[in-house]
Amino acid sequence: MDYPNDQAPGAPIRSGIPEHGRIPKYYAVKAQISLLIDDLGEGGLLPTERDLALRHEVSRETVRQALRELLLEGRLRRQGRGTVVAGPKLEQPLSLASYTEGVRRQGRRPGRHLIGLERFPCPEALAAEIGVGRGEPVWHLERVLLADDERVGLESTYVSVARLPRLDTEFEPDSSFYAYLRDRLGIAFGDADERIETVLATPREALLIGTPPALPMLLIHRLSRDTEGRPLERVRTLFRGDRFSFTTHLGGER
Repeated sequence: MDYPNDQAPGAPIRSGIPEHGRIPKYYAVKAQISLLIDDLGEGGLLPTERDLALRHEVSRETVRQALRELLLEGRLRRQGRGTVVAGPKLEQPLSLASYTEGVRRQGRRPGRHLIGLERFPCPEALAAEIGVGRGEPVWHLERVLLADDERVGLESTYVSVARLPRLDTEFEPDSSFYAYLRDRLGIAFGDADERIETVLATPREALLIGTPPALPMLLIHRLSRDTEGRPLERVRTLFRGDRFSFTTHLGGER
């Protein structure tokens, strides 16, 4: 197989073109629009569907399919009635660092919008995960995640009321929950288990995040423990698939 001299690490081999050389029209148009995106730069306004169809001598539906894929990949975003070039994806480390720390490291301004903080009797399945008895009170903290005021995710946190009895009066909902635990209560994280999967948002979740229901989401489930090994929190976080990627460092065997 021949590799082009400018093949970027991590890019699709041969730009995703099959060996037989036959590619769908929309993919060829997508490749041309990708070059245009690189030239325009972040915030650049893309030509209209009609103009792109005339430029590439294809139907508007072919252009729409190419644009749909670029929107889902996070290369483009809608702005008003137009389409503009999106900025780079946020890189969130797979670690016990908070969302706040991860976003700040990239020069973005983190934020959160409170949806609700309520307490309810703990169901059996959740009780086993956060180390409380069935029916004991637990907090549910739900917040929209922001980066420079852009809605990028939705976070649900479950913790024991007995462990954090004054969460509703002491905690500022737009601040870091991990900083509150560390600085106000002296609770340090020991370790956590995480599971990542791709999902589609529910209609309610899509409305809260401000995305189409068909946009793929990255869903992270986290079970955290303190330094003594006691269960601390159960978190369900949705991240926009077009705005986030995740990184981690893997060490060798010792």
